[in-house]
Parts: sequence; C-alpha cells; structure tokens
Amino acid sequence: MNRLILAVAAFVVGLTTTVTYAEPAVTGKAAPAFTLTNALGQSVTLESFKGKKVVLEWFNPGCPFVKKFYSKGDMPAFQRMVREQGAVWLTVSSSAPGRQGHIIPTDAAAVAKEQGLDPVHLLLDSDGTVGRLYGAKTTPHVFVIDSKGILAYAGAIDSTPSTSQADIASSTNYVLAAIGALNGGQTPSPASTEAYGCSVKY
Repeated sequence: MNRLILAVAAFVVGLTTTVTYAEPAVTGKAAPAFTLTNALGQSVTLESFKGKKVVLEWFNPGCPFVKKFYSKGDMPAFQRMVREQGAVWLTVSSSAPGRQGHIIPTDAAAVAKEQGLDPVHLLLDSDGTVGRLYGAKTTPHVFVIDSKGILAYAGAIDSTPSTSQADIASSTNYVLAAIGALNGGQTPSPASTEAYGCSVKY
C-alpha cells in the first residue's frame, strides 16, 4: 500500500511540475497574442490588427477610477482620438463571475452603450487569461502596441492617480503621448509607468 501511495504521489508531482505559465508582457518585446470574444459574441484576435498600433484598456464600470474617465465622456473621447490617428483601441473586461465589474456576455452590448464606450471592441476575459498574460493589475491599466507588434508602453492612463474627473485636463495623458510618439517614428517616453486604479477583479 505504501508503494502505491508513493507511486501516485510521484505521478501527481510529475504532472504539477510540467505546468508552465507565460511571463507577463514586457515593454520592448512582442506583445502576447490572444483571442477573445467581443460584446457581439464574435471572436477577435490581436493578430487581426497586424500592422496597426493597438491600445488595450482594462475596464471595470464599477471602479471609481474608471468612472473618473467615463462620467463625462473623457475615455470615449480618447478612444475616438486614437482611432482618428489610425490606431485601434480595445477595451478588456477581466472581472471574474461574482466579482465587481463582471460582464455577462448577453449584457455586454448594453454595458458598452450605457458607459458610452467607443473602442473598436469591448472584449470579455472573464477567466482572466489575457489579463494575467499582460500583467494587468488595475482598472484602468493600459498597454500600447506598435505597428510591428512590439509592446511600446504599459502603465497608467495619465499622470494623476486620483478619482477626480477635474484632474484629467491638467494631467499628462500617457496613451495619447505614446501614440503621438509612435506616429512620429519615436519610442514612447516614458515606456512604462505605475498603473493606478482598482485592482483587476480576477
């Protein structure tokens, strides 16, 4: 019996040691590929935007830091500005079922309309796979990918870590600055900042 127990234990250990996890995305390196479902139930891949600059924004409508940017339409305005410059904006929800901000697929289109979202897609990541792949820690947490598929910026949306909408106008918008730098053939500076907001509800 002891031999059987030891054999089973060894088998289990062997299984657990073969499990690997991807390292979170790193600026200056290739952005991790992914496939997610959008608010319309369609499959969307990062690969489908090959050759374009892409912004990823982590989103939770119940978070006061997110409300800061949506209450007066600031984030949708940023989304339109980025699109007008030829880039793609993807909003990602990684809140797990039962956690704040979780979006049921059948409610996704209504949530997008209610919040005034104006990205190319609202993407659902309820198991947190893509959020963890990118190392998304807060809402909002933003990532900018250049046209070659390299992660060019990761961090905060702007320079003022507050929940006050009044602070937006006087803050440095790191995402718009990164897109502007890339459009000018330059590397964004800073390439990374400390993201602020509510923790992603994995």
